[in-house]
Amino acid sequence: VQFVESGGGLVQPGGSLRLSCAASGFTFSSLIMSWYRQAPGKEHELVARISSTGSTTTYIDSVKGRFTISRDNAKNTVYLQMNSLKPEDTAIYYCNRFPLANSWGQGTQVTVSS
Repeated sequence: VQFVESGGGLVQPGGSLRLSCAASGFTFSSLIMSWYRQAPGKEHELVARISSTGSTTTYIDSVKGRFTISRDNAKNTVYLQMNSLKPEDTAIYYCNRFPLANSWGQGTQVTVSS
C-alpha cells in the first residue's frame, strides 16, 4: 500500500490550495478515502472522508464550507480543495484509506501565513 501526497505549499490567509493523493496497492475504488492532518506536536486529525463512489462526504466542523474532498477512481487519486485557508490549517496533510492502512505517505506541508 502506498500513498503519494502533493500540492502543498505556503499560502497567505484567505488563499487556496488543491492537494492530491495518488494511492496504490489496494482496490482504490472499493474503499472509503480520507484526508488527515498533523500539526506540530499533535496527533493525526481526520479532516474529511469520502465514500467509495464519491456520493457521500463528511468534514470536521472547522473546515466545513471551506474544504471539498473528491476522488477520481479511474486515476486512483483523491483530492482536497482548500479555500479560505486560515493559519490554524497549517499542518502536514496525509491521505489514507478506511480501514486505515499501516503505512502512511510522506505527506504534503501546508503553511498558512502572511
